[in-house]
Formats: sequence, C-alpha cells, structure tokens
Amino acid sequence: MEPTTGYAQLGDQRIAYQVIGDAAIDLVVTTGFYGSFDVEWEEPAHRLFFQQLAGFARVIRFDQLGAGASDPIPLDASPPWESAADEIEAVMNAVRSDQAVIFAGGPATAAAMLLAATRPERVRALILYLAGVRYLEDDDYPIGMSRQLVAEGQARFQEGWGTGQAFDLLFPSRAGDGRLRAWYAKLERSISSPGVVRRYQESAGTADARSLLPAVTAPTLVMHPADNAFLPATFGRYVAENIEGAAFVEIPSRDVQPWWDHPELALDTIEAFITGTRKATPTDRQLSTVLFTDIVDSTVKARQLGDRRWSAVLDMHDMMARDIVEGNTGRFIKTTGDGILATFDGPGRAVRSATALLEGLARTDVQIRAGIHTGEVELRGDDVGGIAVHLAARIMAAADAGEILVSTTVKDLVIGSDIGFKDRGTHSLKGIDGRWQLYSVT
Repeated sequence: MEPTTGYAQLGDQRIAYQVIGDAAIDLVVTTGFYGSFDVEWEEPAHRLFFQQLAGFARVIRFDQLGAGASDPIPLDASPPWESAADEIEAVMNAVRSDQAVIFAGGPATAAAMLLAATRPERVRALILYLAGVRYLEDDDYPIGMSRQLVAEGQARFQEGWGTGQAFDLLFPSRAGDGRLRAWYAKLERSISSPGVVRRYQESAGTADARSLLPAVTAPTLVMHPADNAFLPATFGRYVAENIEGAAFVEIPSRDVQPWWDHPELALDTIEAFITGTRKATPTDRQLSTVLFTDIVDSTVKARQLGDRRWSAVLDMHDMMARDIVEGNTGRFIKTTGDGILATFDGPGRAVRSATALLEGLARTDVQIRAGIHTGEVELRGDDVGGIAVHLAARIMAAADAGEILVSTTVKDLVIGSDIGFKDRGTHSLKGIDGRWQLYSVT
C-alpha cells in the first residue's frame, strides 16, 4: 500500500501531505515539527506501522510548515499553536475530510487539542502520544521540570542536530544500531536546520496548554511510554485526568515513538479505540477567544461632535471593526453601543484584530481600549455568554486608553508568535473572584 502525495494551501503557504489507504474513518497523524514523511517512508518499521494503520483508517500525514517538504518559515517565526491547528484543518480540507480522528505526538498534542476545543465538529476523536501540556514546573504544577533541566536537555539535543547524536537517547530500544542512527541523522537534516530547531524548541519549552484541557469534549485516548527519560508518564496521566472521560494507556517502552518498541500494542490500542469510537456529541459550549473593545471618552466625544457627526463616527467604527474581525476569520457577535464583542478560534487572531482596529481608528482621531481572554463560552444562538465573556469585558475595563490587555491564558497560548507583552501586574476585576495577572500587548 503506497501513499499519494499532494499540497494543501494555507494562505500563501503550501503544506505537503501524504494519504495512505481509503478506509471509511479518516486518521490525521502529526508529530508536529519533528517529521519529514518522505524520509520516514524509507525506513521499514515506519512504513509498516503506517501501512498497518491504513488497514482500518485512511491515514493522512503532513509535514508542518518549516519542516520536510512543506514551505519554509523565517528563522524567528516558529508557528504558534493556532497556526499548527490551522495546518491540520487545511490538510483535512485538501483531502475532503469533514471530520477525522487526530493522532498527535509530542509537541503537536497542544495544536490537536486546540483544534478539538475550538472546532469540535471537525474532530471525531483525539489520540495523544507522549503528551505534555507544560514542561516547566510551577507552584500549581509540581510535576514540571526546572528551567535549568529543560535548557540542558534542549542544548544537548540542538548540539547534535543532524548527526543522529540523540538517537540512542530518544529510542533506547534500538540503541547501538548504526544503520538506524545514520538514517535518523538523515531524517533530522531533512526536517530543518539547527537554527530553526533551536527557535522551535525555545517556544515549545515555555508553552503552557493546560487551559485547553477542560474544553476538549471529543473522545480522547492518551498513550504514553511508561519509562520515557524525557517525559515521565505523570505528564500523560495529568493530561488524561484533566480531559473529561479520557482513557490513559501506558505502553511498556522508553522510546519517544512507537515505531520500533511494542508497535503491535500501540496499533491494537489505536484500532480498538478508533473502531469503537462514537462521534463527539454536539455541545452548546466551546473554547473561544473573546474580544471586547470600547471607545474611550465616548460620551465626551458625542457631546463635542453632535448627534449627526457622532452617528457617522459610530457607523465608520462598526464597519471597520466588522471588516477586521471577519478578515481574521473571527465571528463578529455584536456592537455594544460604543464598542464590539467578537470571538475567535485562535488568540493570535484576536490580538491582531484588536491591534489593527486600534491603529485604524487612531488615524481618525478615535481611541479605543480592548480586553481579550480565552475560555469556554456558552453558545446562545447568535450571541455568546459565560464567565469567559464577563472576564474579557472586565479586562477591557482595566485597560488604559489605546491599550490592549490580555489574560495569562492568552499570553501563554500565543508563545512562539511575534506578539510581545508587558507585565501589567495583578488586578481585581469587578464581579470576578481573586486577583488576575494581566499583560499589555506591545
């Protein structure tokens, strides 16, 4: 069973994909940045694993932007999660897959969860292998690693990139196999350059995707090698325990992928899960990024301009806001008199929309403030509600004129993008319990 290859379009960039088999259930497989399917297909164990997957699913693989046969990316622009989630959807669109099981490994698990949380109708189920939603320790995340340990591991990995130096550490079951090590060195070189890998790892090392877990409603299987030296099974168990109804299976292996060590167990587990999977039930709740804006000193401006001129200003504001939101694939919910409410399936789009609106209106001598938060919203026909909406409104109220304030959740989800932030300290938000750490978009 040989694959067919094509290219999906995402904006002006092209994503290389590979399709194997024609079974009824679609299975999208992604290991994130660390893949190059043409070279992987040369290795017999890899090829056999995917051919066996294709015995019960139509397997769809792709090289992430910046890797393998897909378009390159700038050295300083490793894609954030929402971009990686967009890539999955773009490939699904290219192969005419309305809904698929997403099988994501390692750093790709966050993008897969983001897709499942924000576009649940596209995700039949999730399979997460070697999943970790945060690598660094924190007061409320004691299973994490110290910054020094993460930095040392990344440095060791980066220094030997392209030489196969890390092979024995990543795949202990095949340690000492010179043929495989040489092939793996070739695979590394075919993925990307050392500089791009370094930038990608720096972004991944500081990421925090814990906020996505409660919003995943698709049936989920979390698989984790029991004795992996880089990411202990406690990381995968944490993911499973925080996704409602998720199953957790330990594979008796130390390898970071299942191709060579106990592949039959991994395949049997995946097949049982896929063929017995129910479709995700429709939900009236969804993870979204909420944007609130309002015009600063609108009452004063209305009095200065008079009713007719002020009405023209509001019409211009509303038209510009709608164009910007919809141009960033957001959902324009409503105007609020002197502001807007909009939602997005990625926080980066919300930030860029707010920035564009702020800058565009400033040229007409209209100043706004904005607040952005990512959380679970209630879908109420054409409107939205819930605590995430209230939070975004309260964050906006804390912003100064000409400022875009965001929650910690938003900041964490756009790590790896070109968006910068300034710490604005903790705030009490009216009607919301506790103190909230806020950041200003720079």
